[in-house]
Amino acid sequence: MAEVRPRRARAPRWEPLTVGIDIGGTKVLGAVVDSAGEIIALDRRPTEGHDVRKVEDTIVDVVAGFAREYDVAAVGIGAAGFVDVTRTVVMFSPHLNWRREPLRARVAERVRLPVVVDNDANTAALAECRFGAGRGHRFVLCATLGTGIGGALVLDNRVYRGANGMAGEFGHMQVVPDGHRCECGNRGCWEQYASGNALVREARELVRSTSPMARHLRSVVDGDADALDGPQITQAARDGDPLSIELLADVGRWLGVGLAGMAAAFDPGCMIIGGGLSDAGDLLIDPTRRAFSRSLTGRGHREEPVIVRAELGPNAGFIGAADMARSAARRSRRGRVRRARDGRPLRRLFERPGPSEGS
Repeated sequence: MAEVRPRRARAPRWEPLTVGIDIGGTKVLGAVVDSAGEIIALDRRPTEGHDVRKVEDTIVDVVAGFAREYDVAAVGIGAAGFVDVTRTVVMFSPHLNWRREPLRARVAERVRLPVVVDNDANTAALAECRFGAGRGHRFVLCATLGTGIGGALVLDNRVYRGANGMAGEFGHMQVVPDGHRCECGNRGCWEQYASGNALVREARELVRSTSPMARHLRSVVDGDADALDGPQITQAARDGDPLSIELLADVGRWLGVGLAGMAAAFDPGCMIIGGGLSDAGDLLIDPTRRAFSRSLTGRGHREEPVIVRAELGPNAGFIGAADMARSAARRSRRGRVRRARDGRPLRRLFERPGPSEGS
């Protein structure tokens, strides 16, 4: 009889703490995150105007503060803008003066840790798939409703980025030829009808009018239409204001129609609605689901994807960025172990790292 050799016990997998950074137009959110997506420490800083170097300084300062308290192994950055396919350069940001900015190299040189950079919608989508509303689904489409519509497609826990790293700009699909002018330069983009901006635009127009339907919203802002914002409209809808409920339903209908087009193109199993506008909950999601079911190609003869609200809220961006960074930390550690086995001089861990990629 052949000898049966006992299996060698596997060493426990090394699971580092990493830093996730979410950069928006008004704030920088940073956190230390563990491998289960749990937040260990959190820091929030205002974005210093549109100055690129000041934003970089803020990122470095946040990371340095965490590194003094925790053994962090890598940094992930979610940036509001177009990030190239190598995830090293922010090609363009509508909120900051990033134009072909080599953000990863600049930050890595100063923090002396592996750094990964990605679009903030991608990082948020990855977090929802791994730790939030998309758990258990292999093919997930995320739509983030804020000022516009951001988006991402996640396949088997990997973000699909396209040939140039700029996939997921769903908000700029044209749905109404010669429709509302969009900031991107085109007309009739989806986000002009199914975003926070669309909701506020329609509500302000009615407040400025003499419509008696807008009486409640007019009283909320003392007649100053320009002071009206999305959270006020959402709250008015929760309080039972018929116009606010109707406006959210209009946005939901446009959202459902657009999502039906996305389903025809990508056939996801789960669609996640996130961003500030998703705070409206069922006031938005219910009309979205109804419009989606009416517009879906092959309806009644196919499995419909579930449409759910995001679970992680404003934390999704930095949780996903930290998770991307964890892959870079593991690769860096594997390289360190290999060098040690080769008998070569072993540098201090993470000293002057080379380029690395996230998930």
